[in-house]
Amino acid sequence: MNVETPLPSNTADAKAARRAAKAARKRERADARALARRQKRLASTGAAASGERATGADATQPSASAAQKPVSLRERMAEVWMRRIHPVIDVISPIGWAVLGVALACWTLGLIFKITELNVIALALTLPLVIAALFVLGRTSYKVTLDLQTHRVVVGTRAVGRVEVTNPTQRVILPSRIELAVGAATAQFMVPRLAAEQSHEELFAVPTRRRAVLVVGPVRSVRDDPLSLMRRQVTWAKSQELYVHPRTVRLDEAASGYLRDLEGTPSSDLSSSDIAFHALRDYTPGDDRRHVHWRTTARTGKLMVRQFEETRRSHVVVALDNLADHYASEDEFELAVSAAASISAQTMREEKELTPFSFDALQRTNTFRVMMDDYTVLEQLQERYSLHELGQQAADLAPNASAVMMVVGSHTTARELNSAANQLPLGVLAVAIRCVDKAEVRRSAIGGLDVVTLGDLDALPKALRAVGR
Repeated sequence: MNVETPLPSNTADAKAARRAAKAARKRERADARALARRQKRLASTGAAASGERATGADATQPSASAAQKPVSLRERMAEVWMRRIHPVIDVISPIGWAVLGVALACWTLGLIFKITELNVIALALTLPLVIAALFVLGRTSYKVTLDLQTHRVVVGTRAVGRVEVTNPTQRVILPSRIELAVGAATAQFMVPRLAAEQSHEELFAVPTRRRAVLVVGPVRSVRDDPLSLMRRQVTWAKSQELYVHPRTVRLDEAASGYLRDLEGTPSSDLSSSDIAFHALRDYTPGDDRRHVHWRTTARTGKLMVRQFEETRRSHVVVALDNLADHYASEDEFELAVSAAASISAQTMREEKELTPFSFDALQRTNTFRVMMDDYTVLEQLQERYSLHELGQQAADLAPNASAVMMVVGSHTTARELNSAANQLPLGVLAVAIRCVDKAEVRRSAIGGLDVVTLGDLDALPKALRAVGR
C-alpha cells in the first residue's frame, strides 16, 4: 500500500491554511466589535423594557467574550511558540546549546572585564555555530512515498519495502540525509542532488527475528552540520505497522488424526436416532416404528430395528498458558505460542470449530490473518493465577468441546496440570503440550490427561502423532 504523505508546515498548502485561519480570526474580531457598537447604541437610546431585556441578553455575550480573551491569548501564545519559536530552538542540539552557553558567558565576561583571551575563545566558539546555522538554513520540499511489500510476515522472513523521494518543485534540491525509523532502530541513507521532478528510490529490508508488531516510519529528512551542533528534521511519511507472525508448522494427517472426522467425531454412546448407522438389534417396546428394518425382520421372523451412533462435529479448544512464572525463558514462551498457533492453524485448515484463548484474551477466528494477528500481540502476564482457571475457562467457553489442547511451560507442575484437567467436561480428549527448551519428545499421562513434552517446534507433528495412537 502506498502512503502519500502530507507536506510539512513550511509548504505552500500549509501557508494557505494559516492565511485562511488568520482571516477567520479577523472576521471573528470584526463581528465582536460590531456587536459591541450595537449594544452601545441600544444603551444610549433608552430602549423599551423588552429591548432592554434583549440588550441584557446580548450583553452577556461581550462579557463572555471578555472572559474568553485571556484563554484566546494563551492559545495564540502557545500557537506562536509551537509554530515559530519551538522549531527554531529545537534545531540546536544539546552539544550546540552547551557551546552557545559557553560562548555567551565568554562574550559577557570578556567584554565586561576586557579580557582578550575570553573574547578570542568566544569568537572561536561562535564561528562553528554560525557555520552550523548555514548548514540548516533554507527550506526543502519533498514528496515521499513509503511502500511496504507486505504488512504481515512470519518470523525469520524479511519484510521488504522502499522509500521514494521526489522533488516536486521547479528548483534544484541539495543533497540531504533521510532517516527511516524501524521499531527502536533507525536506518539512514543519503539522497543525492535532485533536479526538478527528479526522484530517488531506496530499498530496505526489515529483519524479523522475533514475533512483534514493528512500527516502520516515519520518514524524516535531516540536515545537520559536521559537528552536530544543529540538526533540522522534517517528517514526511507517516508510520505503518508490520506484523511479524509466529512461526508455525503444518501438521500432517497422522499428526492431526485426533481432529479428523467425516460426519463428526463418533462417541461411544449409542442412540436410536442419528445419522451414523451402527448395527441392528431386537425391537423393544417404545422403539420408533420408522427405524424398523423390514428386510431383516422378514428374513428372521422377528422385529429388528436400526441402531445409530451419536455423532458430533469436532470442536477443538487451544488453551495457551501465558503466565510468565510458568516459563523458564522468552524462547520457551515463543515456542509455546508457535505450538498453539500451529494447532489452531491446522484446525482452521480442516474447517473444524475452533476456540483459541489465553488467560487474558480470546483469539479471534474470523480469518486466518486475524487469528495470527492476535497471536502476534500476545504477551506474558506477570500476574499470579492458578492453572485450574485455564481449564475452567475452557469448560465455560466450549462445554461441548471434543478436544482441549493445553499449551504450558516447563515450570508447570503435574499437580497444576491435573487440577486444570479436572475442570474439563467428561469425555473430552485432554492433551497438555509442555514446552521445554531443547527437550526430547516424550509422552506421559496424568490420570486421563495425555502430557507431551516438546523441545522444538519442528517436532510438534511427531509429538501429536504419539497422542493419536
